[in-house]
Formats: sequence, structure tokens, C-alpha cells
Amino acid sequence: MKNYIVLFIAGLLMISCGTDHTNDPQSVKKKIREYREEIAVLNDKITELEDQLGATSNSSGQENGMKVRVEEAQIQPFSEYFEATGELEAEDEAFISPEVSGQITEIYVVEGQNVKKGQLLARLNTSLIEKNINEVKTQLAYAETMYNKQNELWDKNIGSERQYLDAKNQVESLQGKLETLQAQYKMSLIYSPINGYIETIFQKKGELATPGMQLMQIVGLDKMKVTAKISEVYLPVVHEGDTVEVYFPSYPELVFRKPITRIGHVVDKQNRTFKVQVSIENREGILKPNLLASIVINNYNSGNHIVVPSRIIREDMKGSYLYVEQKDGDQWVAKKKYITMGKSYRKKSEVLSGLEPGEKIITDGYSNVTDGTVLQIVD
Repeated sequence: MKNYIVLFIAGLLMISCGTDHTNDPQSVKKKIREYREEIAVLNDKITELEDQLGATSNSSGQENGMKVRVEEAQIQPFSEYFEATGELEAEDEAFISPEVSGQITEIYVVEGQNVKKGQLLARLNTSLIEKNINEVKTQLAYAETMYNKQNELWDKNIGSERQYLDAKNQVESLQGKLETLQAQYKMSLIYSPINGYIETIFQKKGELATPGMQLMQIVGLDKMKVTAKISEVYLPVVHEGDTVEVYFPSYPELVFRKPITRIGHVVDKQNRTFKVQVSIENREGILKPNLLASIVINNYNSGNHIVVPSRIIREDMKGSYLYVEQKDGDQWVAKKKYITMGKSYRKKSEVLSGLEPGEKIITDGYSNVTDGTVLQIVD
């Protein structure tokens, strides 16, 4: 109604200005002051009429009040959590490279194959080593025969001690050489150090393999870990062994509740974070390394304050407030109460002060009431 009156007066002002042939600024300013005074008078009259209308409505009984629902303010447990984004890693992962140089003669596995620890993966060229082993075995057999005969003579005090020691030394020397060659032969046979899957084979049969050059990658999927970097401000509230929730955006229905297995001992100087790791058993094998993960960590718990729905809290120039029901004669009216808020999480907020346990807060219809509005409480 106020808007209509303002528009009406503005219209009169425009008409007046249009018909007035004087361009004197002082006259225009005078007219503006007069119209503003008229607007102020009209606004006072409107307010008086609205007060009379409100009084009439209040006197008509509570059945004509604003319909609202109320809820009793109670002290409740409250917890706050924060989320950290991390990546999934395989605890067992190996990049295989040979210990000796050699041409790859056989690769016994293919990409994607499941292998067991100790399974033969590939073979390097061993023909030269095998030839040397056979030669040394022949020499060793001859040396052992000579040593046995010399030992028999030595037991009968026949022959010199030098002959006996030379025969013994020859046998021991060839035995050591044979062990070295056999160790080199084993190095030419490449075995899997873990249980897992062949993810990538980097070289092909016939190529030269050398120490330090990756031949294949094996990934174990049974045991995984999530590694996340968390701001150093949370160091006082995050502890090894704390139970956290781990979920994956790719599998929103899959949620793990696991303890923190490791907390980093160093804060990164670049981004001021520290590492947190959580171990996960991947029994179904659906989780993959480098998958994005989120860790939900509890950082605050309280059981000493009133907890209310966050949606009912409003703000004005004085601060945060909500509405409660209050008895006014034989009616219930809305009462505006300013509060001191605590923490908020998942549509719930703490009230540190300004509200007492047992007071009835308006939870539905709160946006339609003002201070003093007559209420009709509904279930």
C-alpha cells in the first residue's frame, strides 16, 4: 500500500513539474521538500492503520494466528567433520628389472595376468652361463676324484702334505666358482616378488634387458591405502588410530570405516600439509590404484550445548536470531531471540547462548512470522 502512495505522489510531482513553467532550482527543491513531508505524514497514517488491523486480528483469537510448528530446544551431542581428498595406492607394487644384462629369450606372462609370488616371469639368454657351469662341473668331478685318492694316500702317510692340500684347494675353488655361476644363472631367471597382476610389460622378447631398466610392472590389489594431505592446522585433532570414513566418488555406495594407520612426521614446507594414510582391504578387487578418494575426519565433539536446525537461524544487523513461542495473555506469539552460534555441520548448528533448554523454537513457518505475530501451533 505504501508503494502505491509513493507512486501516486511521484506522479503528482511529475505532473506538477511538467505544468510548472519556472526553471528556478529553489522552487523545485521547495516542492520536493513539501512532497516528502506529505509522504512522511501518509506513512505515519499507514502504520497506524496497520497497527489497528493487527490489533483486530489478535483479538479475533488464536485460531486466526499464523500456523507454525514448534520443537523443544534440547542439549544434544554435536560433532563436526572435515573432508580431505586423497589418492588410492597399492601397498604391493613392483617394477621388475633384471639383476644382470642379457637378451630376453622368453616372456612367460601377458598383461593383465594374475601371478603368484615366486612365479617365473621371463628368462634371459643363459647359454653361455650354462656352458660354463657344465665345464666347471666336469672339472670339479675330476678334482674331487683326485682329492679322494690323495686323501686315501694321506691317511696311509703316503705322499706329501703339499699334494694333499693342493688337491683339497682345487676342489674348494671349483665349488666356489660353480656356486657363482649358478647364482648368475638364477639372476637370468626373473621371478615375481609379490602376488598381483601384470599391469604393463615394457620390453619384448629379443630385446636387451639391463639392470635398472623396467621390464614389467606388477600391482597387487588385495591391500590398498589412501594417502591424503591435510593442513597443519588439524595436527592437534588428528591422531593415529582415529576411526575415519573413506569413500570414493566413483563408488558413492562404497564406504569404509577404518583407523588411521599412519600420520606423516614432516610438514611440507611448500603447502603446509602433512600426510595421513588409511589401509583398506580390496577383497572384491573393484578399487584401482590412483582412484580419487575422500577421507571424512572428526575434528570436534560436544555434548553441552543446544543443537537446532541451521535453516531456522536468520541474521540482521544485530546478529543471529531465531523465533520461539511465548505466552501473551491467552495467546501464543512469536518472540525474536538473539543467539550466539557455535559450529555448524550437516544442517545442524550449536547454540552457545541466548536460548534455554525447554524453550519451544519455531521450526516450520518461521519465515512468515515477525516479533509479536500471533501463532497457531499445529502438529
